[in-house]
Amino acid sequence: MHQPIDIEALCAERGLRITEQRRIIARVLSESIDHPDVDKLHARAVAIDSGISIATVYRTVRLFEEAGILERHDFGDGRARYEAAPEAHHDHMIDVESGTVIEFVDPELEALQRQIAERLGYRLVDHRLELFGVRLGREHAGKQGKPEE
Repeated sequence: MHQPIDIEALCAERGLRITEQRRIIARVLSESIDHPDVDKLHARAVAIDSGISIATVYRTVRLFEEAGILERHDFGDGRARYEAAPEAHHDHMIDVESGTVIEFVDPELEALQRQIAERLGYRLVDHRLELFGVRLGREHAGKQGKPEE
C-alpha cells in the first residue's frame, strides 16, 4: 500500500529551506516503507552522512510535521513513529507482538464511519483508525494443542 511521497518536493512547495542534512532526512523518510521512529531515522541518515546528529533529526521531524509533510503516530509502543502525510486516506493494523504496521483501506468501513457520524448528527471530515492485534493462532499456542471443550 505504500506510495512513495517525495518529501523534498513537498518542502520546496511549502517554501522550507532545505539543507543537505534535511535533504538526506527527507530522502530517508521518502524511502521508508515502515513507520520509523526518530532513532531509526537517525540510524538510516547517519549511514548516509555520519555528521547528522539526533538533535537535527528531531528538529527536522518537528519542522516537517508542523508543515503538514509528516504525520506522527502513536502505535502503543511508547515511541512516536512517522510517515509522510498520505495523499489518500488509510488506516493501520498494528501487530502488538512484532510492532509490524499494516496500512489498509476498507470501503465498507469508510462508509460505516460516515453513517455513524451522520446518525449522530455530523458530517465526517476526518478520522484516524488504528487497530491493535495479535496474529490468529498465536493466542492459542500455549494450550498445548488440546481442543476446547
